[in-house]
Amino acid sequence: MSVPTLGPETWLLAAMAALCIGLAKGGFGGLGMVAVLLMAQVLPARESTGAILPMLITADIFAVKAYHQHADRKLVLRLLWPALAGIVCGWLLMPHIPAHVFGRVIGWLTLGLIVLVLLQKYGGNMLKFAAEHPGVAWPFGWLAGITTMLANAAGPVMTIYLLACKLPKMEFVGTAAWFFLTVNLVKVPFSTSLGLINGSSLTLNLILAPLVIGGVFAGRWLIRKVNQQVFEWLMILFSLAGAIRLILK
Repeated sequence: MSVPTLGPETWLLAAMAALCIGLAKGGFGGLGMVAVLLMAQVLPARESTGAILPMLITADIFAVKAYHQHADRKLVLRLLWPALAGIVCGWLLMPHIPAHVFGRVIGWLTLGLIVLVLLQKYGGNMLKFAAEHPGVAWPFGWLAGITTMLANAAGPVMTIYLLACKLPKMEFVGTAAWFFLTVNLVKVPFSTSLGLINGSSLTLNLILAPLVIGGVFAGRWLIRKVNQQVFEWLMILFSLAGAIRLILK
């Protein structure tokens, strides 16, 4: 496996993306969107979705190890089937999106997900029905599947649904950890078939793995030290700036 040829500034962006992935799985979920946007600056947007996937799985494994006993497995199964359908839809759609516009696709998806995050913050009881009607899991699961296949960007979708289900904090984290580990493992053969995971991308993953793992532990420690509201707003603003840059690039 050859080491990817990247400049110093690009390596710095890749390292920041890896750290953001670990921090996101360690408790700062908003950094997931930032990681996606950073990797889209390191590699062509389409290839970046495959390069980031093994790093997500690495972080998911540590998150499951930490929180597995708190997961609501029935809820995971309820979401999993529509998510699988969404992954297949994303896999079929991805080859038909021209490479030169794929960065814009990620940018627009991110903007849409930022809107969903704001809706979750200020929508009051608008999404409470999600907890009362299990059938609502299907559109949320499908949307999570297609966005994670196209851009590894299902975090905000799942955050909104799980918050609407009124899960206690630990069950929220454990359920999300199991869901994302399962879904990301399912995505591996699809991404490989599209050539998005290869020897060069796996070498990059190995080099950045310590930052991913360190980020998970740092996130678990920092979550008790940092004002969550201020941090989330910073992540929204960073994501907004990155999305606009991808759209206009």
